[in-house]
Amino acid sequence: MKLFLNVFFLLLLSSLAYGIYHRSQLNFEIGERIIGFTVLCGAFIFMPLFLYHRWKGKQLKDYTLSEENLKKMRGEE
Repeated sequence: MKLFLNVFFLLLLSSLAYGIYHRSQLNFEIGERIIGFTVLCGAFIFMPLFLYHRWKGKQLKDYTLSEENLKKMRGEE
């Protein structure tokens, strides 16, 4: 999964760079479409996959400020 995310991120970056180049040098409208499609893929495909990968196996209660976690931080236990 990590390799897939790295390759997908590099593809998104290269697509964004190509869209910016295409917009400035060749055809403005097609360059804008490439950039827009890249942003949509990054927001709706890459970001959820990345968040799922990073949060897999973790508990949300470990990262929230509850009374139990505050006691641990103060050293009362």
